[in-house]
Amino acid sequence: MKTAAVLAALALGAEAFTPSQAPKASVSKSALNSVWDDYIGGVDFRGKEFQFDPLNLAETYPPLVPWFRECEIRHGRTAMIAVVGFIAEDLVRIPGDMYSFDAIPKTIDAHDALLKTGPMYQLLFWIGLWDLLITPMAMKATGDGDREPGDFGFTQFAPSDEAALNKKKESELLNGRLAMIAVGGIATQSIVTGHGFPYI
Repeated sequence: MKTAAVLAALALGAEAFTPSQAPKASVSKSALNSVWDDYIGGVDFRGKEFQFDPLNLAETYPPLVPWFRECEIRHGRTAMIAVVGFIAEDLVRIPGDMYSFDAIPKTIDAHDALLKTGPMYQLLFWIGLWDLLITPMAMKATGDGDREPGDFGFTQFAPSDEAALNKKKESELLNGRLAMIAVGGIATQSIVTGHGFPYI
């Protein structure tokens, strides 16, 4: 019985990766094209076209597409910081006994240990305050068309050429997507192996 259940699950799982025989409607393709025409990021790491929207969210919820992009950019930026922070904390620590290697031997245990001593509550407070004060106004401006998703005006070092700026934006999206996967892998490997960097 168990074998039959496992085989059925594998067959259904494999079916998800086979191409559908039903022809796609032209409305779906045109809706998806309009999203990729309006937003950069429909490329893979080789610079080839890669318009990934398997759940058709862009077609199903067109008014929410700016919100989706804002979320992708914010989560990508957070993940890039998290990857650097995870690796850095395995190598060096900031001053203070509560942050030392004696107090917290493994970075993966830092969250729970620092909840007990208090610094994590400050982090929650400041990030929460940012989200309460900035996010509603930013998203309203994005919805009204006055602001691009992810744009907080920190463009002092941005290229003046639009093509070069779009290339930087694509790089940020690709690095953010990779970092979102990487931080999950780092956390998993830290728990599974019990080791710090390089997590093997």
